[in-house]
Amino acid sequence: MARLVRLGVTACAVTLLAVSGCGDKGPTAAQAGETLKRHITELMKEAHVLDVQITDPGGRDIPCGEGKAKRTFAATARDAAPDREPGTLNDILNGALTRVAPYRIAEDHGGVSFSVTSEEYRTVLFLESSVKGQYKIRGETECLPTS
Repeated sequence: MARLVRLGVTACAVTLLAVSGCGDKGPTAAQAGETLKRHITELMKEAHVLDVQITDPGGRDIPCGEGKAKRTFAATARDAAPDREPGTLNDILNGALTRVAPYRIAEDHGGVSFSVTSEEYRTVLFLESSVKGQYKIRGETECLPTS
């Protein structure tokens, strides 16, 4: 009897996933764009940066074919130590990112800049500080369905 109940519960759960679309449907471009914006904003807070300036507010679909689009978001900020090297600033951002969301390094350009990706959130961040004391980060989503 218990086995039949377990089979019934499992069948109901599978049916609910299939009907609700939760099985393998990922986020839309707009949903991933909001996540991207939140991650970058939280990253700046975790890194304790100063004077955050949004350089790309995102919020619009950038078509990338087949009914799909990507979203972007970018910001700059100042470090409390104006002479801190750009590579160190990128390292600070990467370290703070571990407290925001699971990202992994995708490309490292000799410590000068690097990109990190999140398969879970379908986003890529580019840590591109290139001037002493100035943080620079931008991000984009993967090409995702618009609806």
